[in-house]
Amino acid sequence: MNVIKKSFDLGDGRIVEIETGKLAKQADGAVVVKMGDTMLLATVVSTVGAKPGTDFLPLSVDYQEKYAATGRIPGGFLRREAKLSDYEVLISRLVDRALRPLFPDDYHADTQVMISLISADKNIMPDCLAGLAASAALAVSDIPFNGPISEVRVAKIDGKLVINPYLSDLERATLEFVVAGSANDIVMVEGEADEIQEEEMVEALKFAHEAIKVQCAVQLELTEATGKTVKREYNHEDHDEALKERIYAETYDRVYAIAKSGLGKDERSEGFTAIINEILDAFPEDTADLTKALAKHYFHDVQYDAVRNLLLNEGIRLDGRTTTQIRPIWSEVGYLPAAHGSAVFTRGETQSLTSVTLGSKDDEQMIDGAFINGYNKFLLHYNFPGFSTGEVRPNRGVGRREVGHGNLAMRSLKKVLPTGAENPYTIRIVSDILESNGSSSMATVCAGTLALMDAGIKIKSPVSGIAMGLITDEKTGKYAVLSDILGDEDHLGDMDFKVTGTKNGIVACQMDLKINGLSYEVLTKALLQAKDGRLHILGEMNKTIAEPAADMKPHAPRIVSLTIDKEFIGAVIGPGGKIIQEMQRETGATISIEEVDNKGIVEVFADNKASIDAAVARIRAIAAKPEIGEVYTGKVKSIMPFGAFVEIMPGKDGLLHISEIDWKRLETMDGVLKEGEIIEVKLLDIDKQGKMKLSRKVLLPRPSKPESAAPAAPQG
Repeated sequence: MNVIKKSFDLGDGRIVEIETGKLAKQADGAVVVKMGDTMLLATVVSTVGAKPGTDFLPLSVDYQEKYAATGRIPGGFLRREAKLSDYEVLISRLVDRALRPLFPDDYHADTQVMISLISADKNIMPDCLAGLAASAALAVSDIPFNGPISEVRVAKIDGKLVINPYLSDLERATLEFVVAGSANDIVMVEGEADEIQEEEMVEALKFAHEAIKVQCAVQLELTEATGKTVKREYNHEDHDEALKERIYAETYDRVYAIAKSGLGKDERSEGFTAIINEILDAFPEDTADLTKALAKHYFHDVQYDAVRNLLLNEGIRLDGRTTTQIRPIWSEVGYLPAAHGSAVFTRGETQSLTSVTLGSKDDEQMIDGAFINGYNKFLLHYNFPGFSTGEVRPNRGVGRREVGHGNLAMRSLKKVLPTGAENPYTIRIVSDILESNGSSSMATVCAGTLALMDAGIKIKSPVSGIAMGLITDEKTGKYAVLSDILGDEDHLGDMDFKVTGTKNGIVACQMDLKINGLSYEVLTKALLQAKDGRLHILGEMNKTIAEPAADMKPHAPRIVSLTIDKEFIGAVIGPGGKIIQEMQRETGATISIEEVDNKGIVEVFADNKASIDAAVARIRAIAAKPEIGEVYTGKVKSIMPFGAFVEIMPGKDGLLHISEIDWKRLETMDGVLKEGEIIEVKLLDIDKQGKMKLSRKVLLPRPSKPESAAPAAPQG
């Protein structure tokens, strides 16, 4: 084996090591990245040629965590790793979005990147090492790649910026971003923050980029050491320069005119389609399929150039807006009468119908991953059916795009949810995208905010989101930052930058770049322009609903939270759950109980007040402590020769001695009391063994003493 190792310091004494030449040597490139006890194996394989007719990069990136890495056996019937979890999909997307822009535009070979967590340190998060591992695997291969790149997590903890912080410290972070970049540029950002200002975000990105530069330099050393400085030759595209010139000459002016006309999405698409169909119909019948495919390819290039030139030269967008103008917005709350909260949010040709459902602790999501496990009480699901873009597309489960878009909206809204006792609910938000032409994830954020307020959830502040775009010309240095981009502007532009926030600051962001050389000056301009757009959208939302509803819907479930002493947890549950199940069956409420800080936290959940009141009364009765001097209504449980045992609270009996039943002397218990009889008693005392002494007679009028006879008159 020719094992080669390189390492670097994160700047605080923590060492990251990259090793190649020991594992997976039949892959085109393979490395192991190690930090502490955390180890990632990354491999990359790319076919030698491309499939005929392929005009894109068929890249797949899969990140998977092996349960053995954390010393666990998977759950489920099969007891083995199954399909990727949402968490693994999100990490796969982070790596994919960082790698994809750096492959050559004309490289179309099937390429697969696989990253596996093979050993885990419970306090070192592996996701911030996955991008480094994938890029390093490419660095030691002969696959063409304009890298290297790396990814880091930057967080501000206790007021200080930290690279790849420990998991235990991340709870105190006021901002957290995963940043990917090359030695020269940032290419991807995703993260969340506690309402920070734009300048603070730029500072964090600069800090992250300095760490990325170090990691890229180490990968270049690794490439030199492995001798992979010369990459494979390839030819995945055929070109016909004469055809290209013809297509440009015959179509550019017409495309430019349609782009400038301000037509709607459908009319514009029909106009473009008519032009290319006219070209194709003019070809002789025996024209080769390759020629037709090239014509379509060159026509796409015409659209790309015409739309961008129109913007840079005349400042005109496809729908006629200025660069800072937001499309018309309308919204409505309470649209779904049976939901616990709902909203419709429409911005231009993008529309989200969003619902809020409130549940109990029993509705929490159980997360059973190799590295992350526990429970989640806030869920956001995003659906993107084919009809939203006028397409026929079968529903085949949730794709990676839906997972990613939903996660961004979830990050944004969780920052403003009430916490602790202020929010005892499990909350599920569902966003169904009914129309799409521009960022539907940002529409989800806006609709989710409105629906939460409609449901009466006391969010800290409304959140809005906006998608920003960028058009640049490297030759002239011209650029234009676009607010509220259309789908075509995303497709034909250089940047997709989504920013969400409240009136106070940024709470989440997601940025993908398709070009090199985004300066911090342009980035800052985009952030400040996004702020203006966010505040405008918030203003439009406030016209519909400006603050949470004063109360929940009449049909929404209610939760009452009680705290009881730890010693009563077992009594509330009962043997085998008998007591709690009986209470749920008889009251119609759902009851959950858990021990927190040596206290019992009981949550009673029902959709009507009567059920909650009945369940709460029974729980309080079980968990109450008898108090000396108090009067109780009790049930006679058993009769003994010396008195009766009376239950004054569920499971709590006291002795009513025969001498304490009545003021008159009783010789026997026969006929005095009956089992099951309800009587009032007073608690006189509790001895050291916890035995209770009861009295009934002290609650009865005390008979007056008979008057003594008058003395006899003296005789004589």
